[in-house]
Amino acid sequence: MKLLKKSIDKDGMGFVHLRPEEAEDLWHIYHLIAPGDQLTSKTFRRIQKENASGNMESDRVKLTLTIAIEKIDFDPGQEEMRISGPCVSENQHIKMGAYHTIDLALNKNFTVAKHEWDSVALTRLDEATNIEKNADAAAVVMNEGLAHVCLITGSMTILRARIECSVPKKKGAASLAGHDKAILKFYDQVVESILRHIRFDIVKAVIIASPGYVRDNFMQHMMEEAQRKATSVLLENKAKFLVVHSSSGHMHSLKEILASPEVSSKLADTKAAGEVKALDEFYATLRDDPSRAFYGWGHVKAANDSKSSNNSIARICER
Repeated sequence: MKLLKKSIDKDGMGFVHLRPEEAEDLWHIYHLIAPGDQLTSKTFRRIQKENASGNMESDRVKLTLTIAIEKIDFDPGQEEMRISGPCVSENQHIKMGAYHTIDLALNKNFTVAKHEWDSVALTRLDEATNIEKNADAAAVVMNEGLAHVCLITGSMTILRARIECSVPKKKGAASLAGHDKAILKFYDQVVESILRHIRFDIVKAVIIASPGYVRDNFMQHMMEEAQRKATSVLLENKAKFLVVHSSSGHMHSLKEILASPEVSSKLADTKAAGEVKALDEFYATLRDDPSRAFYGWGHVKAANDSKSSNNSIARICER
């Protein structure tokens, strides 16, 4: 998410001007805003007005409105968020206090103002606008001709690049040569993406995962090329790479990868490991002692107020 402007005083009051650029940014916004905040954005409003003949006609007008947030509807699959509340800014087309719904979508600028930006909100803002700075683990989930380069933060996995190349099947000497050439070209593209998207000064571990021997062949090629081209960032950080098995080259394989003991031990001091451990603990408690495991906002709040559950577990599923 792009932070366009930030103005927060020493008492915590102020606003931020933001632009969501990826689907994950909407997830951050959903957890950043809350009822009582003020949202300013361009929007459309259907206005009734009288024409020259005295009849009423409807016109759809584009305007900038500020509303006091009361209701938030978010559908991750649609990559859109609907936020409703009364209008709190003067406008010639809409009365103060009239209700309006603003649609937030990718690449649409908006401003959020809070009476108090507490530490939780400021941490969330920092995570949302500094993904690379907060991602201390990365992963490349791949198969022949397909690779996903991801950054892993304490709360989510962000796809930074999807590399897809056509690789001919091995049928005869001619097709074998074409296969090998295509694979090397594919490997080079993956290496370029790793260098472009992964900050080795921050990342503590990089997982290379695939079915079969693709991961081993890729690692060998990457390090040989790093030696040949004297790519110091790869050579100096070779120990950070962890080569593991995955059932496929698709993103959903990351769940099984992160849950494996081999990967868990390597990621022990990363933010992602803490989230995985807490989620595993939650599921174990839900299975063995369901009276102490809660999910959903209402149940989690009640459990937290009564101190009847482990708060760190309960907070996993607050929303």
